[in-house]
Amino acid sequence: MYMYNLIKRLRERAGVTQARLAALGGTSQPAIAAYEAGRRSPNLDTVARLAGGVGLELAIDFVPPSTREDRRSLLLHYAVARRLEEEPGAVLARARANLALMVRLHPHASRTLAEWERLLHRPVQELAALLRDPRPFARELRQTSPFAGVLSAPERAALYREFRANERSA
Repeated sequence: MYMYNLIKRLRERAGVTQARLAALGGTSQPAIAAYEAGRRSPNLDTVARLAGGVGLELAIDFVPPSTREDRRSLLLHYAVARRLEEEPGAVLARARANLALMVRLHPHASRTLAEWERLLHRPVQELAALLRDPRPFARELRQTSPFAGVLSAPERAALYREFRANERSA
């Protein structure tokens, strides 16, 4: 399974550690670690039980497959979401400044940029969850992401190397 698999997304969405997810979902921390590392694959009953343990419900949807670019953007935005959670003030200030510039330079993209304007005022955890969301709505938003400059060039280069390695092993 791709690096940011279902169990890791669930755990990050819930904001809990592997040990806490395991305790709430009736399993062990090594099992959670194995799911996240791709050494084991949980069945749907297990995923539903883990989701229920953190007060969420499993919902299955059918969406178009993500492209290579979509997967790479998702990886980058996982890192942006982590930085947002660590330094919300600085990251949001940069995103808002970038967005203001984008609005001036690209008035034709007003619908998507207006959506970002609304989203940048949501709670940090909601915004971070959106950045990690693999579904089509979030994919489309990431195409006009206002988070340029949040990651340094060396950080992006390391993520690109990680992405290439994951794509080759998948």
